[in-house]
Amino acid sequence: MLEKLQALEDRCVELEHLISDPDVIQDREAWQKHTKAHAKLVGMVTVFREYKAASQELQEAHQMLSGETDPEFKSLIVAEINALKEKCAKLEAELEVHLRPRDPNDDKNVIVEIRGGAGGDEAALFAGDLFRMYTRYAETQGWKTEILSSNAPDLGGFKEVVFEIMGDGVYSRMKFESGVHRVQRVPTTESSGRIHTSTVTVAVLPEAEEVDITINPGDLRLDTYCASGAGGQHVNKTESAVRITHLPTGIVVQCQDEKSQLKNKDRAMKVLRSKVLELAQAEQQAGVAENRKNQVGTGDRSERIRTYNFPQGRVTDHRIGLTLHKLDFVLNGDLEELISALTTAANAEQLQKVE
Repeated sequence: MLEKLQALEDRCVELEHLISDPDVIQDREAWQKHTKAHAKLVGMVTVFREYKAASQELQEAHQMLSGETDPEFKSLIVAEINALKEKCAKLEAELEVHLRPRDPNDDKNVIVEIRGGAGGDEAALFAGDLFRMYTRYAETQGWKTEILSSNAPDLGGFKEVVFEIMGDGVYSRMKFESGVHRVQRVPTTESSGRIHTSTVTVAVLPEAEEVDITINPGDLRLDTYCASGAGGQHVNKTESAVRITHLPTGIVVQCQDEKSQLKNKDRAMKVLRSKVLELAQAEQQAGVAENRKNQVGTGDRSERIRTYNFPQGRVTDHRIGLTLHKLDFVLNGDLEELISALTTAANAEQLQKVE
């Protein structure tokens, strides 16, 4: 492992020289390529350098201990050795995480689907809350969002909303959000003050590029129809809405948010590619398919990954048993503590499987 880490550190140093080279800077494409490669290595190299420094200190402490005769000073050195051993062990664990095989989708943008499950209008309202939560979180990360399609009822929220999040490493942070999200609160329409329980399903798909998946145009059925709902004069007058069916898989996507039929078709194809890619990957890895089935389920109240309890102001992620008493902050986009905890748990589980 140390030889591999040293080689990666050497490569990181080489990349640092390249991205500061005036000739490379002039070549924007090459500079961006080297910068991206450096960004992937710098975190691991920083930890490796800390590990080498701690290991050197540990070696020197052992040498001091072997030549020391003063009992009091020896006890101080022993305490230092124990602290350094603990530090080295912690850094080794971090390095193992850095060296584990990366999810090839981690750097991709994502397509997020949010749908109201059990709970009717209240589920639609909470779907709107989750949409706002994710878009606020995207803002804190410097990511961009774009709605691809939506179905908004008169009372507010969404029966369904599909949107894209674009930025660096989006899937690596968002992939644990797939599943059933449960909300417990008193709806605004509830006069007796009774707490209702509703569910919303969230699916996070890595965005598929055309190079990732090939779709035969002959396998598609394209239907156009008049858009419905709010949207101006084009609603119900021009066939701008698009529905695309992928015949081999039966996957259906539709989009009506844009006035242009061409734009709606482009957006629908973006979602379709991601869904077809996800299905292909799931067929190759049966475990992935089963995992997603368990995460998303049918939207029933009992199939949940996370609960948002308004009366108690808490959020509980049931997969890792984490409860945070900061509901308002979470719904305002402060997801970093939850996502970091889920990432750490997933990394630890993967290391156990390797061992």
